[in-house]
Amino acid sequence: MSFISRSTAFRRALAAAGSAVVLAGALAACGSSKDSGSSMPGMDHAATPSAPASSADAGHGHDSMSGMDHAGMGNGLADARDGYRLASSAATLPAGRPAPYTFKVTSPDGKPLTAFAPDQSKLMHFYAIRSDLTGFQHLHPAMSDDGTWTADLASLEPGSWRVYASFIPGTGPGKDQDFVLSRTVIVPGDAPTTPLPAAATSTTADGYTVTVKGGELMAGMTHPLTVSISKDGKPVTDLQPYLETYAHLTAFREGDQAFAHLHPQTEVKGDRGGPDLAFQAMLPESGNWRLFLQFQTGGKLHTAALTLKVA
Repeated sequence: MSFISRSTAFRRALAAAGSAVVLAGALAACGSSKDSGSSMPGMDHAATPSAPASSADAGHGHDSMSGMDHAGMGNGLADARDGYRLASSAATLPAGRPAPYTFKVTSPDGKPLTAFAPDQSKLMHFYAIRSDLTGFQHLHPAMSDDGTWTADLASLEPGSWRVYASFIPGTGPGKDQDFVLSRTVIVPGDAPTTPLPAAATSTTADGYTVTVKGGELMAGMTHPLTVSISKDGKPVTDLQPYLETYAHLTAFREGDQAFAHLHPQTEVKGDRGGPDLAFQAMLPESGNWRLFLQFQTGGKLHTAALTLKVA
């Protein structure tokens, strides 16, 4: 099961091979802020801690409306595409304490890109995940006038990490196109690998139960999916918009850390979302995917993680 980037008005059909996902999502997108959307300090496979809620941002952004997800964004495993490059001098980061990761996005002309189009209320979505798919963090960094972005990462466990920058150029040959670029960074220290949890259709986070319904997933085929959220055995109906959606869903594939991102098809109507969120998803590649579902209730952001297998 693969999930791709943000909602866009009439999202273009999936073009790149890789791990891009086609999906239908009825969501608006836009605005930008420096807050951290959903960092999860040291999250491991056995726990799903929550993070501070993101501030609400107004405005409607890049191609809002029900439609298909971005074509041509690839699987997020390259640091350059179509002349755009994720540039950073950081090859290592310290273990066990928060640390900033600074980077620039350079344009095909070699100059730092400073004009970005908002997507889901942010100019930049930044992700970090360890090679064993633990420690997931999702941030919204701040950019200085010279195009330098600073992502304030929470404490990292030792190991090999991949960081991803997801953005839309606001100018140049790539204007209004979706990009996900990534680089690896090493956190020194003893780095035992945490086994990926077995595939399951349900998980818990902060007392909430998240269940995915839709049957067996087949690579290259579109599947209707329903994500249901309950608490204490009762359906949850007070989901609040987060990044102008009722749920933010990111996925990484076991083995290569291919990136994908999906939003619910369910229309946002105030602070009364849930319990069911509808998705249309197509994943072009088989394997185990680790999903991170982020949703908000009572001003608090929750993150649930589970493994799904695509045949």
